[in-house]
Formats: sequence, C-alpha cells, structure tokens
Amino acid sequence: MLKDIDPLLIPELLAVLAEMGHGDELVLCDANFPAEAIARSTTHRRPVRLAGADAPAAARAILSLLPLDVDSPARRMEVSGDPESLPAVQHEVQAAVDAALGRPSSMSPVERFAFYDASRRAYAVVATGERRLWGCFAFTKGVVHPREESFESDERR
Repeated sequence: MLKDIDPLLIPELLAVLAEMGHGDELVLCDANFPAEAIARSTTHRRPVRLAGADAPAAARAILSLLPLDVDSPARRMEVSGDPESLPAVQHEVQAAVDAALGRPSSMSPVERFAFYDASRRAYAVVATGERRLWGCFAFTKGVVHPREESFESDERR
C-alpha cells in the first residue's frame, strides 16, 4: 500500500502511467470491449485488468496521476446510430476529466470502429469491469511542467 494513491492503481498500471510519454494514449474500456485482441497491438501488448472497477472509478484513479494533454485530452466511443447521445457512464467520466483539468471540457466522439482502430495505436488498454454500454474512452498524456521552486533548490546545491 502507498499513501495517497488510489488502490485501483495497481503496480502494472502505475508502471504503464510512468512509462508513457507526452502524446501517448491510454484506452480505458468497458467489459464488452475486445481488450485482449486490441491490446496485442499496443505498446504494452496486454490489457491491464481492473475487473472490479467501473469506468468512472478507474478514470478518477488514473486521472489523479495522469496529466492530460491540453489540446486533445480525452475521446469517447460514440453511440452507434446516435452520435449525439451521452449515456450516464460518459457523463460520469466527463466529470472526472473536467475535475482533472480543473475546467469544463468536452470529449471528442469517435465512431466505434474508428475507436477500435485508434486503440490499436495506444500505449496501453485498461480493461474495467464496467457493464454499462459505451464505457470506452481514450486519454492523451500531457506534460508535467517544472515548478519554479525546483529550479531554485537545484541552484542552491
């Protein structure tokens, strides 16, 4: 156990988040997503499994550590046949994204099969136990800016 780190952030997921670079994408998917097959094409090569977590809880845990890209922070799988629809699970993850960014934002919708294709180019796939449909998201890693005081402390050494 570690202090102040969500217990959903298992060692494998912590390693993935630390290894990712600016612009890398992390796919967070529901239980119906073909995680095993798609993850084989990612950099990580296998899904990170959070079977006991729903998508919003997993998103909150991940976004507690993952800086989001400013220009393209998050995308969502759009509902087939109803691209403007926003199911409850997407509203809940949107709230987690907004909280992580500290401002309102909007997730870009991506058609289901285009989402599958893009997921193959992701750094990793995190497979949740989310049973609600359309609980699939992609987060783009941003940068962590240096703190001004860290430069001052380096100069004093």
